Amino acid sequence: METIHIADWNEFVALSTECDGWAFRGLQDADWPLLSSLSRYLQNYVPDKSSWRLREERAFRIFRRKAHNYLPDASVLDDDIRCLALMQHHGAPTRMLDFTKSPFVAAFFALERAVKNSAVFALDTPRLWMATPINNATLHRDMIDPRVRGNFERYFASNANDIMWVGEPDRMDGRLVAQSGTFVVPGVLDKPIDEIIQQYETGPAMIRKFILPASIRKEAMLALYRMNITHATLFPDLDGLSRSISYELEITWPGHAMAAKKVQ
Repeated sequence: METIHIADWNEFVALSTECDGWAFRGLQDADWPLLSSLSRYLQNYVPDKSSWRLREERAFRIFRRKAHNYLPDASVLDDDIRCLALMQHHGAPTRMLDFTKSPFVAAFFALERAVKNSAVFALDTPRLWMATPINNATLHRDMIDPRVRGNFERYFASNANDIMWVGEPDRMDGRLVAQSGTFVVPGVLDKPIDEIIQQYETGPAMIRKFILPASIRKEAMLALYRMNITHATLFPDLDGLSRSISYELEITWPGHAMAAKKVQ
């Protein structure tokens, strides 16, 4: 993994633009590893790794058994990757990691609540799509595609393959569309993405980590606001609108300052 320390917002804009076609993920703490929510939960609360497969299967089973009560079309639960995406969407811990095709959306998620250095990870998906694991060239992207019935169980659920797949479900929900979202699905739960991807690297690093200093937050968040990248646009529902109000508290426009002087 290549680590790049960003000096200012313009440098991030310039360097991230070079990563054409890549996928990005923002983390509000630069020290956090590239782990899924399921990996973090299991590592923190379930030390017995030998039980992880059964526990993930149980999470699937419980969700499928109960979620149909809230869905207009329960057939989505029969598709492993769409079921995972639905679980992820509503806050369940899954092995999926949310990425976006926009470096600016990733920067928003990194910076919006940051109080220290944050990070944007850039994944070279064009190379990854063509690459195969060094130790098993048969496990190419089409072979392991978890959208194919049976493949999630065959290649991912066993937690035995140092592989990763990047892509979207066959049908994308509104949030995924709004965020230019994509998913990374790792084949093991006990390793971060930047470690798994070493199985694919035969040349330059396939992940770049841009470390964003806390000092650029004010300038960057204002620039993102002007791009219309807010919670309200990334989560196009009442929850997103409500969450977007937080940043509105920070903004001071020239008109606001003039009005405040008149009140005084």
